[in-house]
Amino acid sequence: MSESLERLADEIREISPLLADAAVPSGLTGPNCEAAEVAASGPRAASDPKAYALVVEAIREGYLLHYGKGRVIRPDDPDLALLAGDQLFALGLAHLAEIGDIPAVLELADLISLTAQAQAEHDGDRAEAIWASSARAVGWGSNPVIEDAKELARNGDSSALKALLLSAGDADTPPVAS
Repeated sequence: MSESLERLADEIREISPLLADAAVPSGLTGPNCEAAEVAASGPRAASDPKAYALVVEAIREGYLLHYGKGRVIRPDDPDLALLAGDQLFALGLAHLAEIGDIPAVLELADLISLTAQAQAEHDGDRAEAIWASSARAVGWGSNPVIEDAKELARNGDSSALKALLLSAGDADTPPVAS
């Protein structure tokens, strides 16, 4: 169980009575998001790794509520799941803006739009590769390899998956699949 997920669940319970009812009981949250760990371990997150992990976990939870099943929030109503997902996207981006890391806000905005595109195109593998590449960019900053991989994904290029996976890691940070 992730400390970040517990913090996220506690925050949801505090800010949203409606979602508090859909939050899983303390101690029952799902598995940690590897992307959160990668982002939090990067040099850009060194000032507050826990805050970065919480941000990425919030975005991941929002993503899961849009395209699957949440780990922290599990509403019975699919419309509420979508609304909760939107709220978690906003919560994560707002926390990151409070930290003052505007480039990372842009990375996560790209993550949200590119994974939505991949899901619309029924390409779950590409969506997970986008997660891995985005985690790297949040923790270490973007670079031309990451930007080129995102552009391939935007354009639906068949080489996007490979490029995203390559952009996600190096000797210090292997690609992740969360």
